[in-house]
Amino acid sequence: MKIDFDGVQAFVVIAELGGFNKAAHELHITQTALTRRLQKLEAYLGMRLLDRTTRRVELTAVGREFLPQARGIVQEMTAAVERLKDISQRAKGNFTLACIPSMTSHVLPGVIRRYAESHPDNRIRLLDGASSEVREAVLGGQAELGIAVHEEAHADLAETALFSDPLAFICREPHPLQDRKTLTWADMRDVDLIGVSSFVATRVFMDYQLAKRGIRLQGNYEVQHHATALNLVAAGVGSAILPSSTFKEGDRPGLRKITITQPTVRRKVVLLRRSRGSLSPAAEAFHELLRRMPLDL
Repeated sequence: MKIDFDGVQAFVVIAELGGFNKAAHELHITQTALTRRLQKLEAYLGMRLLDRTTRRVELTAVGREFLPQARGIVQEMTAAVERLKDISQRAKGNFTLACIPSMTSHVLPGVIRRYAESHPDNRIRLLDGASSEVREAVLGGQAELGIAVHEEAHADLAETALFSDPLAFICREPHPLQDRKTLTWADMRDVDLIGVSSFVATRVFMDYQLAKRGIRLQGNYEVQHHATALNLVAAGVGSAILPSSTFKEGDRPGLRKITITQPTVRRKVVLLRRSRGSLSPAAEAFHELLRRMPLDL
């Protein structure tokens, strides 16, 4: 069944204002167009809703019975459209963001704080997981946006580069290397390093650079997440090679972050969305904020 909203609206306005002239003015259309809308609705229903004379307009018995329902239809539709306009214009709503855990240490909280300032009523559901899990969440529609490490391009994913994240050496004072401004990969030869899982992109980058120099990873601990590695470093268990974004100097007293050179190895952090389809207004606002906001590493 096709609902003729224009006809229902015309009927309600005519009935409430008591005439075609006032109703046409209210709807910003001509009386001819208004009459055509009502006639079309009455033809579809197969009955008259209004009796019209040169002097007055009166509701028929059927019209009187239909008016409360017709008024409810118009009010509900008008309210629904206004809500959608508000969502669009003010980017209201909720969305899901998938993200690699290392971004949640201090980079992402700063972005979310900025977003909350301009969209205080919006809600973000955060899914944290490995880079491959982030990609799958976006591809599968579980998340509108994803923050992950750049991998092989996928036809159904659009990527926006956010920043290059260099690997850094993290240690706890006192440490033999704590006063160095930079380190080389060869300097890691005798260091007890806390390893991260081979499923994490950081481990792939790190193993390649160490293997090129004939250095084997030393240490008795392997963890799944960068945050766990940081906790172990803070406890004095060992040192770690982690993305620079996982730790901001001064966040934890007694921990040092030292740049690794020769070469400087960087992971490329990207913002993901499906290449086909539109984002919700809330997700679109976050996408634009993250794309333009300088990120503090």
